Amino acid sequence: VQLQASGGGSVQAGGSLRLSCTASGFALHHYQIGWFRQAPGKEREGIACITSTDGSTSYADSVKGRFTISRDNAENAGYLYMNNLKPEDTAVYFCATVCPGVVPTPYDYWGQGTLVTVSS
Repeated sequence: VQLQASGGGSVQAGGSLRLSCTASGFALHHYQIGWFRQAPGKEREGIACITSTDGSTSYADSVKGRFTISRDNAENAGYLYMNNLKPEDTAVYFCATVCPGVVPTPYDYWGQGTLVTVSS
C-alpha cells in the first residue's frame, strides 16, 4: 500500500510540469487528494485539493491560476499541472490523501516527495 508522487524535474521560469500521484494497494477514488510542497528552510505549504465526492478543487493563493489539480479514478491517480512556473515554486512536492487545512490522521497516506527546481 503506497502513494507515490513523480514527475518532478528542472525547468526554466515560465515552463510547465505535470506531477503524478499514483496509488497502489488501495482505491484512491475513495479519498480526497492534496498536494503540498516544502521549500528549503521553509514550512510545508498546502497548495491544492480535490475532493473524492464531486471533484471540487481549491488552491492556495500562491498557485491559483497557474496550477490545476485533477484526478483520474480509472488510473487510480491524481495530477498537478503546473504552468508559468516561477523560481519560488522550487520545492519538494508531496501528495497525500488529506487536503490542506484538514487535520491529518494516522490513516492518511503520504507519497514520497518529488523535487521541482525552477531556474530564472
